[in-house]
Amino acid sequence: MNEPFVMFSTVHLVALSVFLAAVILLYRYRKKLRVAPINAKRFERIAAISLFVIDGLYYLWMIQTDRWGLASSLPLELCSISLLATILLLWTGNRHFIDFVLFAGIGGAFQAMLTPDLDMNFPHFRFFHFFFTHAGIILTGLYYVWVRGYKPTFKSVVKAFIIINALVPAIMIVNWLVDGNYMFLQMKPVNGSLLDFLGPYPWYLLSLEVVAFCMFTLLWLVLRQWRIDSANGSKEK
Repeated sequence: MNEPFVMFSTVHLVALSVFLAAVILLYRYRKKLRVAPINAKRFERIAAISLFVIDGLYYLWMIQTDRWGLASSLPLELCSISLLATILLLWTGNRHFIDFVLFAGIGGAFQAMLTPDLDMNFPHFRFFHFFFTHAGIILTGLYYVWVRGYKPTFKSVVKAFIIINALVPAIMIVNWLVDGNYMFLQMKPVNGSLLDFLGPYPWYLLSLEVVAFCMFTLLWLVLRQWRIDSANGSKEK
């Protein structure tokens, strides 16, 4: 029987270390990836397929094990929406998806990886699905800045923030209809998360708005340091 997942256990720290190594390697080899656009496009589509397949297998697993339900299994969590945007971005190259992936995706996925709402431990399939998909969201956002030369602006921050808030009313209605807790709009996750530091319900929702906007802005301030000249790949800060 699979043991329950324990936050900041050895397997959790190893998973975070592997993810950090992937980030470092992406940055280290950004110039080599940048000079081969045809191979890059093939790589992007392979990445999109891998994320789509593993997420599809996750839904099949939930159905097979009678875990699927309207109240908890619809792709309405922030990271589920970000994963869909990530797959579409990688497959189509449509840059309308970048801002959401870059800020909402990275912000949500990073918090999720630090404090996972996860009931299955290594080596269960769900463990690999969780870390693979969340890492995929973050690495895709960084890839489009470091390799593809996307230059995020403060307008990008505002755009991502507005999109999230536009989604909230619809998701709250779904929560009410199916007695769900998508995007943790009804209650905090039971296994603990960063939301525990933001006050009781419903005030943590307002605190979360402030935290999200500050996190998006911080991401923008960090990522704007990489000003890549997409024409020759020679200009960086």
